[in-house]
Amino acid sequence: MGDVFLLTKQQLNRIKPYFPVSHGVPRVDDRRVLSGIIYVIRGGLQWKDAPNAYGPYKTLYNRFVRWSRAGIFNKIFRELARQPGPRDCLMIDATHLKAHRTAASLLKRGQLRAVLAAQKGV
Repeated sequence: MGDVFLLTKQQLNRIKPYFPVSHGVPRVDDRRVLSGIIYVIRGGLQWKDAPNAYGPYKTLYNRFVRWSRAGIFNKIFRELARQPGPRDCLMIDATHLKAHRTAASLLKRGQLRAVLAAQKGV
């Protein structure tokens, strides 16, 4: 795992108190899986494009979905944002939207001006 991103042990220990309790079967390596989730989200990748060093992409996806629904990540982010101190890294959401394929046909049919005029009138 030379060139892949891994959380440091200090970073993991800082967020570990917010992890849910494992019932029965122990979880797969938290450090590796959370590092994989961060790698995928930071890079804007699809889950299947995660490097094999993080384990099966399905494990990354399942953990992300389960913990998101349970509010685990919200608790972690809220607590990290509350703690004072210098920030090493700031992230900005770069959300993008895809237009439906019929959106481009408005210009060809001469309806774009009518749509823009209707929006200005609203």
